[in-house]
Order: sequence, then C-alpha cells, then structure tokens
Amino acid sequence: MNKRIEYIARSFALESVKPGWKEHIFDELKESYFLDMLTYLDGQYMKNTVYPPKEKVFEIFRRIDIDDAKVIILGQDPYHGEGQANGMCFSVSSEVKNPPSLVNIFKELENEYGESRTLGDLSDWVEQGVLLLNSILTVEKSKPGSHRNMGWEKFTDKIISILNMREEPLVFVLWGNYAIDKAAIVDQNRHCVLKSSHPSPFSCYRGYFGNNHFRMINDYLIENGKSEIKWI
Repeated sequence: MNKRIEYIARSFALESVKPGWKEHIFDELKESYFLDMLTYLDGQYMKNTVYPPKEKVFEIFRRIDIDDAKVIILGQDPYHGEGQANGMCFSVSSEVKNPPSLVNIFKELENEYGESRTLGDLSDWVEQGVLLLNSILTVEKSKPGSHRNMGWEKFTDKIISILNMREEPLVFVLWGNYAIDKAAIVDQNRHCVLKSSHPSPFSCYRGYFGNNHFRMINDYLIENGKSEIKWI
C-alpha cells in the first residue's frame, strides 16, 4: 500500500470497516477516481463544513458486514444540517431533532402498523440487518446535492453490484430517483426491488405515502425464511 493510500485510509478511518467490506473498499482505493475523490474531500473538510464528520463517512460499513445485510435502503445524499448526518442514511443521533424526511418515514410506519416511532437513531434497524446507504456519502453544509457527480455514485454502484452477487435473496428499497437509478444494477429475478418517491416533503405525496414498503419487506423476509425487522 503506497503512502497516499495509507494516509487516506487513516484519514477516513477505513481500517475499522467490517472485515467483509475491507477488501472491497481497499480494492476500490486503488482506483484513481476513488482515491482522487477522497483526497479532494480530505481538503474540503479542512476548508468547508462537510457532513457527516470525516470519521463517520463510512460508518454504515462499520456497523453491518456484507453477509449480515438482509435489506438495503437507499437514499440520495446525507442530511445537510448541523449535527444531522451520521453515516447511515435517514438516521440521526438520538439528541438531534428528526429531519422532515425521517418524520415522513415514521408517518408511513404509523400508517402501516398503527404505532408511532420517534427515535431517530436507526441503529436498531442496522443491527437487525438493514443496510442504510446513501447514493452519495458526503455533502457540504446547507447545500443539498453539492457532492453529486464527484465519484460517489460510481462507488455506491460498486457496492450495490457486490451485494447483487450474493446468492441469497435481498430486499433493495429505492427511495427517490437517485436510488431508483440503482435498479439497473440489481438482478430483479433474484432479489426483491421496491421503488417509490423520496420521503422528502417535496416528493412524499408522489408515491412515498402508502407505498407499504415496511410490511412488504417483512412479508418477503418471512417468505424467504428470514426473521422480520422490528421497525418500531
């Protein structure tokens, strides 16, 4: 490993990702687009306010290993408000006020199950096998979409491709156009793919509310001999 790769790996705490992901992520570090992007971002963290914190960019890969994932929920890019993004899409720390998209996710949960959830930290979902992945893993403060077309899309395409290669069926939940674009990477004859608009207030009424995805996920898991997710 050359010194530049070593520096970037250390800077973004990549050594601490789960063993099943480590080989794939370090292989990607050998690709110029990925190394150049992380090098550029390393400088951006020094100049601007970028979310999530640098040590949290790859947090989801520390929380759940590749073989433990049963459900992949895909979002767009991280929350761009102070203290919100924590490296797991749609999740926030428990002391942070729930952003509008997460409020709408919980409204849909209540629509489906008749029970409410307020805890915005979705770590319990991850512990049960839900991989919470954004299509883009960083964002500049107050500038949603500011890190589009930087290279993250290529990286997350690779992650989805790796998951798609797994023999056992997975559930891919694609919310919003950035996530829906990933459907082309997934073998929909082998895996379950659920699509809808994003839970953002700007699009939630265009198909997110009433999508019944949480129940559909659990129905599929049970049909395939897996334990259901306790969402609430």
